[in-house]
Amino acid sequence: MKQLVVLALLLGVTACTEDAGKVSLGLFTTKDVVIKAEQDPKIPGVTCHISHVEADLDFSDPSDMSIACRQTGPILEQHLTQIDLSKNGEVIFRESKSILLKSLKVRRIYDKKSNTLMYLSYSTKETNGSHHHALSTVPLYKTQAWDWAQRQKAN
Repeated sequence: MKQLVVLALLLGVTACTEDAGKVSLGLFTTKDVVIKAEQDPKIPGVTCHISHVEADLDFSDPSDMSIACRQTGPILEQHLTQIDLSKNGEVIFRESKSILLKSLKVRRIYDKKSNTLMYLSYSTKETNGSHHHALSTVPLYKTQAWDWAQRQKAN
């Protein structure tokens, strides 16, 4: 019983996130395209806009999503020294998409070769034989962290 209460609270917190935009898919459907603006928690100079379909009367939302990330403020060396530099990167955002353990995740991965932050959005549950995903990148060129990125290449 405690687990159900915790799950309900977590879903409630996720549902309280303010949407940046919301577009109905039509008069005769209960589905909307929702756009969330999420700031990278370790790199506040990056904002990702994530769109996904929300189905109000379904137990599970569709897996389709899109992502666009841009530099919206300074990207500093001290921000980048805090991130996971492994090939797997780290999850920076997640949202439950069903009561059956399906979620939308956004993972930040640093591409050392091109000095670029990559943001991968993906569904954790296969739908119609495919794990849906989308990719956006934020180059570090001409940012205040460029020198840090150049030193990382040398290591």
